[in-house]
Amino acid sequence: MALNDPYVQYIISVSADTDESAILIAQLSEWGMEGFEEQENTLIGGAKKGEIDELATDEFLKSRNVVFEKKEIINQNWNAIWESSFEPVLVNRFAAVRAHFHAPVPGIQHEIIITPKMSFGTGHHATTWLMIAAMDQMDFAGKKVLDFGTGTGVLAILADKLGATEVIGVDIDEWSIENAKENLEVNGTTHCSIFLADNIADYNGADILLANINRHILIEHMQSMKAVIQEQGTWLLSGLLDEDENLIIEKAAEVGMQWKQTNRRNGWISLIFVPYES
Repeated sequence: MALNDPYVQYIISVSADTDESAILIAQLSEWGMEGFEEQENTLIGGAKKGEIDELATDEFLKSRNVVFEKKEIINQNWNAIWESSFEPVLVNRFAAVRAHFHAPVPGIQHEIIITPKMSFGTGHHATTWLMIAAMDQMDFAGKKVLDFGTGTGVLAILADKLGATEVIGVDIDEWSIENAKENLEVNGTTHCSIFLADNIADYNGADILLANINRHILIEHMQSMKAVIQEQGTWLLSGLLDEDENLIIEKAAEVGMQWKQTNRRNGWISLIFVPYES
């Protein structure tokens, strides 16, 4: 599909202070919706036209009496839509994610400049925030990193800033690849490469694998994720709800990965795994 083909965007009204967004995200992912962004009382998601089952999505939302707006947008319209609502994201004092039109954020260890087009990953979503926060506790110096489902490239950029000697970002989406490459250049990364691919089999030898995707893709790729890391490699996974925790731990154990840590935020989790000792 060409980069200028339409993108179907859903703007969904949700109740504040409930888990409604988490429930909707889990269900809507089944029909191809991706790139979710949670705002106050609003959930935004979508996908390229033809890659989302609009009929099933519409019927599901109507059956729940959810108020939503659907529209088709193209690449050149996205920046104006996004810029009107985007605010810098702070992950403690460790990292800040901002746009080029924001002033620098003082007192932050690492600042990342992200301008998404059709891909999300700005740090606003709890899973991206969790990934960044967990990276603060990990040693990236001299490591090879694989960012599986790189999106805007925000995690790859941070890994580069944390001293990784090689960072590979992989995504199946052309929007993401184009966007991530632009963001890598803006941030002056020196050790990052971005590739369009639907599997990670060719990108082995990683010391750290980052994957902020969703439960179904993580489960589908458990064996390949294990195969591409070094003997003592580490997984940092997110895109997961609280209720996914036990299933992911179980599936990871089946391929020889041992759970080490869970972090939580607003009904979402990140998980860290290492190989079982032989």
